[in-house]
Amino acid sequence: MTGNLSLAELVLEASLVVQLVMLVLIAASIASWAIIVQKRRLLNEAIAGSDRFEASFWSGGDLTAMYREVTKGDAPPSEMAGLFAAGFREFRRLNEQPGLTPGQIVEGAQRAMRVAQMREMDRIEHNLAVLATIGSTSPYVGLFGTVWGIMNAFIGLGNVQSATLAVVAPAIAEALIATALGLFAAIPAVIAYNRYADQASRLEVRYDGFAEEFAAILQRHARGNRGG
Repeated sequence: MTGNLSLAELVLEASLVVQLVMLVLIAASIASWAIIVQKRRLLNEAIAGSDRFEASFWSGGDLTAMYREVTKGDAPPSEMAGLFAAGFREFRRLNEQPGLTPGQIVEGAQRAMRVAQMREMDRIEHNLAVLATIGSTSPYVGLFGTVWGIMNAFIGLGNVQSATLAVVAPAIAEALIATALGLFAAIPAVIAYNRYADQASRLEVRYDGFAEEFAAILQRHARGNRGG
């Protein structure tokens, strides 16, 4: 191995195992950034959509007209509008059935909203576990490549008569690249996971609050329709 410490040459002259570790870490970093970009867009849309719907909902409009508005498109409503649509749809269906008490009608609407909320949170949290996995395992994968490279470097020292810095440095440097790549993949993934998991949790709290408040409104409507 030469004494040239060019990054490209260090990678190309690394052992096969270290090169495979580098490829795995580069692939993990690319996948991580793809998820980060997609998840940022999704969460921003979910937050903005919920803000718009809440502003419209609490403006005091007619619930039936609002239901028609959120369900008029080909795609099913999502975010907070999806909870409203699921709850109001079930409320109207049960309200047309004779013999049901207001409590039973509202309980059915709440179940429908819980199912819609579970689906929405599954959509929002999808691939967050991948970010957590990349963030937690990449440093260890990089460390494995580093240990393997340093081990090979020391084994190679047995074949030379004098171990100078010019001989040892390239082998050590190529091994440390794996650790650097591991941190490069892990740090953005950990930061993004913590941020997006917090935003998802806050959205879930908002959905819970809206579902409870909407259920109270439906309770009043059910009592009025059923004569108390």
